[in-house]
Parts: sequence; structure tokens; C-alpha cells
Amino acid sequence: MTGRTDTAIRLIHASPEAIHAAFTDPEALMAWLPPDGMSGRALLFEPWEGGRYRIELALEGEGHGKTTERTDIASGRFTEIVPGRRIVQTAEFDSADPAFAGTMIMSWSFKRAPGGTAVTVVAQDVPPGIAAEDHEAGLASSLANLARFVERG
Repeated sequence: MTGRTDTAIRLIHASPEAIHAAFTDPEALMAWLPPDGMSGRALLFEPWEGGRYRIELALEGEGHGKTTERTDIASGRFTEIVPGRRIVQTAEFDSADPAFAGTMIMSWSFKRAPGGTAVTVVAQDVPPGIAAEDHEAGLASSLANLARFVERG
């Protein structure tokens, strides 16, 4: 699959190690990953290279889910984990709609920067059913949530 690539970046006032910890604890991840208007829960979570995950994001407001009317369920594997530096994972949506089919690659990198850590997320092979403007807003929202989560502690 050779789909669209979406990217977002944010300076977060925390160490790469603190940010990495927020990715590898399922309760922490579900506290910040769901974009505004959604909540989440980890159904399966194995945060090591080759480990699997399955998460459910539930819509709290308007919108339509990819899996059901109110939910998005995604699963995949962690293909690379370098503590404090990088996490790469595959993501596939459970959906009957072919517009959400395929495997997306999500790469999260953490680089020390003046005042904290530059967190960059690159989503490759984004399914065509995800509108670019919606994905941009969702990625920015997740990064803002991550900043609030790690900066408070």
C-alpha cells in the first residue's frame, strides 16, 4: 500500500524517558492518546518489539466510528521500540468499510530539544477513509494531550 503520509510535531516540556513511559503503560496511553471527543481502553497491550496491541476508542460526541457507529478498534504490532528515542507500530482498523483497510505505520520519535523533547509522529499509508484535515486535528490533539499528561507530573 502506498497511501498518504501525515506528520505532526510538538515540543513537550518533559524528558524523552517520561514521554516513553507514557507510551508503554496502557493506562497512561489511554489517558492521553484518544483525541478530543473520544475516550479509550486497551484491550490487549504488549509494549515490546514484536508485541501486539488492540485498542478501542469511543466517540463521546458527534461523528461516526470506523468499527461501529460509536467506536474505532485498531490493532497491530510494535515493530521497533528504542527506549526514550523511538516507537514504531503497525495499525489496522477493524472496519467493514474498504476505505479504512490496510496497514498504517505509525512512527513516534523523541528528540531532546531546548526546553524539553520534540515529539514527532509520522503516519504512513494512511487509509483514504481518514480525511487529511481530520487526521491532522487528531494527531495534534493527541500530542496536546500527551503534553498535558507528562508536563503535569
